[in-house]
Amino acid sequence: MLTFTGCHSKRKIASSGSASRNSSLTDASSGRGTDFRGESLEAYADLFNVNKKELKNKKLYNFITDWLGSPHQMGGSSKKGVDCSGFVGLLYQDVYRQDLARSSRDMGEQVKRKFENQLQEGDLVFFSFGGKAIDHVGVYLHQGKFVHVSTRKGVIISDIKDAWYYKYFSRAGSLKR
Repeated sequence: MLTFTGCHSKRKIASSGSASRNSSLTDASSGRGTDFRGESLEAYADLFNVNKKELKNKKLYNFITDWLGSPHQMGGSSKKGVDCSGFVGLLYQDVYRQDLARSSRDMGEQVKRKFENQLQEGDLVFFSFGGKAIDHVGVYLHQGKFVHVSTRKGVIISDIKDAWYYKYFSRAGSLKR
């Protein structure tokens, strides 16, 4: 029996299929309105304010570009609709060849915790929108930016430091080996 959890907030948001593949693909304050589809690593480097050479995993950014704007759907695992833990699981399977637990809460148990200033590309970031339990997960990129599935905007890049996300930021870390 599979249990699907995560990707929701206290603000009960209607989400099934509501994101448009033409919507803004980042809500990070430094890149709001940027559309990365069809772009090269330079657009990501500009968003993160880093040198392109710091983006070490081209396969990661190709995967993200391919999924940006895919709508949120609780329990989904395709570009027609995906939830946060489904997206992160698919990303880890495709990019890192690693299997993760299906729920964001269970993924939280699979990581060696890190302080925010220790995060590296590919680490997992967790949020607790509904209380103390983890109910949302994303993948850390650079300079506080992470990719995840927003209930309203679908697969999107956001900034941990933006007030709304930072308020619910719970923990982060890398997979235990």
